[in-house]
Amino acid sequence: MGILRDRKEYRRRIIDKSIETYLQVSGAVCIEGPKWCGKTWTSAFHSKSEFLVGDPANNFSNRQLAELDPSMILQGDTPRLIDEWQEVPSIWDATRAEVDRRHEKGQIILTGSSTPKTKGIMHSGAGRIVRLRMNTMSLYESGDSSGKVSLSELCGGNINTQLLDEVPLEKIATLIVRGGWPENISVSEKNAHLMPRAYMDTVIGEDLGKLDDGIEYNRHKMQLLLRSLARNESTTVSDSSLLRDMQAQERDTISRNTVSKYLEALGRLFLLENQAPFSPSLRSSLRVKQSEKRHFSDPAMACALLNITPDKLLADLNTFGFLFEALAERDLAVYAQSFGAKLFHYQDYKNNEIDAVIELDNGDWCAFEIKLGAKKIDEGAENLIRVCGDIVANGGKPPKIMCVICGLSNAAYVRSDGVFVVPLTALKD
Repeated sequence: MGILRDRKEYRRRIIDKSIETYLQVSGAVCIEGPKWCGKTWTSAFHSKSEFLVGDPANNFSNRQLAELDPSMILQGDTPRLIDEWQEVPSIWDATRAEVDRRHEKGQIILTGSSTPKTKGIMHSGAGRIVRLRMNTMSLYESGDSSGKVSLSELCGGNINTQLLDEVPLEKIATLIVRGGWPENISVSEKNAHLMPRAYMDTVIGEDLGKLDDGIEYNRHKMQLLLRSLARNESTTVSDSSLLRDMQAQERDTISRNTVSKYLEALGRLFLLENQAPFSPSLRSSLRVKQSEKRHFSDPAMACALLNITPDKLLADLNTFGFLFEALAERDLAVYAQSFGAKLFHYQDYKNNEIDAVIELDNGDWCAFEIKLGAKKIDEGAENLIRVCGDIVANGGKPPKIMCVICGLSNAAYVRSDGVFVVPLTALKD
């Protein structure tokens, strides 16, 4: 029996459209992302046969078989799913070779929750294997957004003014702490914080030790780094600042090289999804900072590391604001990927900042400020107008739209100054 006992019970994911598209243009697709985000279920939905490398049955006989002859496990009805391929890195080269041999599209779907060291893979897979990043569920996928406003249409300058149901602050706090893991969606609000905490404990206690990099990670130092990242969620904090934060709580010596290696390990486990910096135009005279904005793959990870509950968020609106921004930017990244756009942030040396920038494949860009409370909408709109005006004045291309994404609002509309206002809980792809 396959992974999906009843395909009718599959909950559609936004990445489905991208998978269907790339199976038509590439021989193989590799779906990567953090553990438990739904990669296997989604891949099984698009597959006609499957092979689970990490299946513990018969003393992990599947893994042994893959190690003995990786090309053999690729045989079966296509598309064929090979789940957790990274446990036997030679599967990558075998997939590339098999795609070359068949000269057909949509042959193999690989899934991976960590990235092996490249020294163990002979070929990049370029031209044969397309990599797609999958994340935890957005609010629209989990049923917590009405989906009445399409980000794709919004980025084209189209919005229908409409009244919407206002979502209470308490509900938004719960959504942040719960996270977007499919199996945690149905858990009661009272217990929704428990799984993310257990998840992060497993990462520290088990998953790091499974990376094939020969490094013995110090559990305490990794905890210090993770907590520092959690305290600095949605900021452009530097590696040096993370190091100082760790050293302030640790008597033993911690080097910058250690921080770099540990950050690399977290990236290989797909626990981080930082927001790259945006440069508005090659002709612009503005000096743009090149710092990435720090993000966990899901804001619930930061909550778990800091032992944050919904009640604690409600008592600390400053932290609430940063984590709401992280929630919004997680969703914007998921929605943007569905129509070939990319998420960035903007920061220059004149202290101008834009929370989120979506760049479309035609070169147009859209500017977003993210505000938890409705009382901050005016502030967000004014900042967008000022910063975007400065970009244009210095030779940059004007944005297609300017928009404030908010938490507490009961309407989607266009202000008299031309800035759009949309609640996060009304967005979809």
